[in-house]
Amino acid sequence: MKKILNFFMHIFNVDCSKVISNEKIDYEKVKTASNIITELQNDMKSYTDKGSGPFVAAIYNDKNELVVKVANSVVNEHCSNNHAEMNAIKAAESKLGTFDLAPYNLKLYVTAEPCMMCIGGIMWSGIKEVYYGVPSKSVEKITGFDEGFKPNWFEEFKKRGITVYGNIATDIGEEELRKYVNEGKNIYTPSR
Repeated sequence: MKKILNFFMHIFNVDCSKVISNEKIDYEKVKTASNIITELQNDMKSYTDKGSGPFVAAIYNDKNELVVKVANSVVNEHCSNNHAEMNAIKAAESKLGTFDLAPYNLKLYVTAEPCMMCIGGIMWSGIKEVYYGVPSKSVEKITGFDEGFKPNWFEEFKKRGITVYGNIATDIGEEELRKYVNEGKNIYTPSR
């Protein structure tokens, strides 16, 4: 198995050793996701310099054409629901004029694992595939943000026909989160 993994890592120039999925891993999907998520991570500073939170999401159609790309806007828009995933879903629904994205076979790419709220939003939106970078445990460790309770969400999404791939391009994502924190930017966590 390790030989096969190393072969695909060499062929696709992508580190697949950390990647997890709720289907048999498709290395073409991982390669595409790695390119998109790396681009989103590289775009993050331009968003955070304008007051956005440290997460970016994009939705692509089944021809790998960009539909929307947005950042987290919790702090600058004073709304705790404005996570990158939720903003991307809202923007795609507005652009396509629908509340049901399922007929469009859309894929969501995001710089970090969706939190509890975003998992619900994704499930109800009709998104067909989800690809994320930094896992929740790393987000929590680096930023202190509470990702919420998400039991068996990979399996629950699979039951609903939603494919999930995670832990893609994690190194660059973790580095971007550390930069955000080290620059003293606002980490939004509710008082308890």
